[in-house]
Amino acid sequence: MNHWPYSELDVAALRAGGHRPVPFREFVLKIHQRCNLACDYCYMYEHADQSWKERPRTMSDEVRDAAFARLAAHAGRHRLPAVRIVLHGGEPLLYGTARLAELVRAARAALPASCRVEFAMQTNGVLLDEPAVAVLREHGITAGVSVDGTAADHDRHRRTPGGHGSFAAVERALRLLRRPENRPVYGGLLCTVNPATDPIATYAQLLAFDPPAIDLLLPHATWEHPPWRPGGTATPYAGWLIAVFDRWYAARSPVRIRLFDDALSLVLGGAARGEQLGLSPSATVVVESDGAIEQTDALKTAYPGACATGLTVLRDDFDEALDHPGIVARQIGRAALGDECLGCPAVAVCGGGHYAHRYRPGTGFRSPSVHCADLRVFVRHVSDRVAADLAPLTARQ
Repeated sequence: MNHWPYSELDVAALRAGGHRPVPFREFVLKIHQRCNLACDYCYMYEHADQSWKERPRTMSDEVRDAAFARLAAHAGRHRLPAVRIVLHGGEPLLYGTARLAELVRAARAALPASCRVEFAMQTNGVLLDEPAVAVLREHGITAGVSVDGTAADHDRHRRTPGGHGSFAAVERALRLLRRPENRPVYGGLLCTVNPATDPIATYAQLLAFDPPAIDLLLPHATWEHPPWRPGGTATPYAGWLIAVFDRWYAARSPVRIRLFDDALSLVLGGAARGEQLGLSPSATVVVESDGAIEQTDALKTAYPGACATGLTVLRDDFDEALDHPGIVARQIGRAALGDECLGCPAVAVCGGGHYAHRYRPGTGFRSPSVHCADLRVFVRHVSDRVAADLAPLTARQ
C-alpha cells in the first residue's frame, strides 16, 4: 500500500509552476539510537516504526563526517548564513561527552566560515552532571530538557527500564543549568501535554525551573491510534492549553512558550516557528545513525518507514531530499491540505496541525489533525483574547 497521498504529486510540474524548495536549515543528528529511560509514550520506541532496532547504536565517525560534508555543500549552495545542528537520540548524552566535543569541532571545520553553526541538544537530563555541562558550555551546545511537570506526573511516565522515576535526576540537572555560569547553554524545557494532570500545577513546576523557554507538545497520535481523552470530555487538550495560556498571557510572562508565541503571531497575520501550527514550510531534516536521510521523526507514529526518503549521506546530497514527495508536501502549504482543512476558518492559524497527526490509513496525511477539535477551540480562544485587547485601540482610530 502506498501510504503517501501524494503519489500523484508531480514535483517537476510544481517547480515549473513556480514552487521553489526551501533549503534545510535545521539538521537533526540521531547520534545515539538507545535511551536510558523507558517512557511509555515515546514516539521512537513505543509506536509503529521500530527501525531503531536495525540501526547502529551510535553514529560512526564515517557517517558523521559524511553528514557534515553534505551539510557544508548544502549551506554553500544555498548561501545559508546560519544552520542549526540538533543532537538527538534516543539519549544523545549516551554518545559520550568526549565524542560530543569532537563532533562539534568536526562540524565547525567542515562548514564554510561564512555560515554560523548553532548546536542544540534534546536530552532527558539524567546524565547532565557537572562534567557534561562543562563540555556543553565549552563548545556552545544548548540543552533542552524533557520534563512533564510535577514529580508525581513526571515519574508516572518517564521512568527507567527498572521502573524508577527520573524526576529527581532531572531536577538535579536543572539546578546545574540554572547556575549563572551555565545559563548560556540552558535551552529550555519540553513538556508533553497530558489532560490527566493539573495544568496550573504543571505550569508552576515548569516556571520553578526558571527556563528561558518552554515547548508544550500535544502528544503524537494519529487517526489510527488517537490520543487518550478522559471520558465525557470533547476537547480536553484545548482546556488544558487554555488554562495555561490564560495564566501566561495575563501575567505577560517573559518566558517564551513557542506554541503560544506561534498562535499569537499567526492570529496577528505573522508566521510560526514550530510545526504544531501554521503553514510555514518545513526546513528540518533528520540524519539517522546509519546515515539515512529522513523526514521529521515524529512520523514514526504513523507506520513503519513513514520517515524514509531512500537517501543516505554516504551517497546523496541533501538537495535530493528536497524533491521527496513527503518533504515537498510539507513545504507547499495549503496545497498539501485536504478539503476539510481548506474549508475551515481556522486554517490560516492551525495549518492542519502537526503533519504527523494528520495520518489516517487509506488517505495518508490529507486529513485534519487528530487534535483538530482541540486546536479549533484553542485557536478561537487565543483569537478572542487578542481581539478583546485590540478592540479599545481600534475604537480610538
